Amino acid sequence: MKLIIVSLITLSSVVIIYTNQNNKSQTDPLKESIQRGHEIYTDFCVSCHLPNGKGVEKVYPPLANSDYLIKNREASIRGIKYGQKSEIVVNGQTYNGYMAPMGLSNDEVADVMNYITNSWGNKNDKIVTEVEVSKIKK
Repeated sequence: MKLIIVSLITLSSVVIIYTNQNNKSQTDPLKESIQRGHEIYTDFCVSCHLPNGKGVEKVYPPLANSDYLIKNREASIRGIKYGQKSEIVVNGQTYNGYMAPMGLSNDEVADVMNYITNSWGNKNDKIVTEVEVSKIKK
């Protein structure tokens, strides 16, 4: 009887170890995109929208807790991809400034979108992909 119990415990240990090792080899595409997006944000966006994503009141719209980013996914992607010229309303405040196109590739736009829509109180479980960005035209 003792021999059987020891064998079952050993088998369970092997399965648990195997499962944990298997999970370590898998990657989370959203988390990886967010990490890349943070680097892009730091290089291209931080000077106007600031490290905390709050922007500059009445000049540069906030990205932190932004209703615009979540409600206007396609327009947000278009703005990052091609620049922003038209009037927008973010968290009840009207902005009518100019954001020059940054010259980012489709994958970079997707990464920065994933970063800003999952930072500073924003939550977006649906990953923005390079394919989605490539379909958005001026």
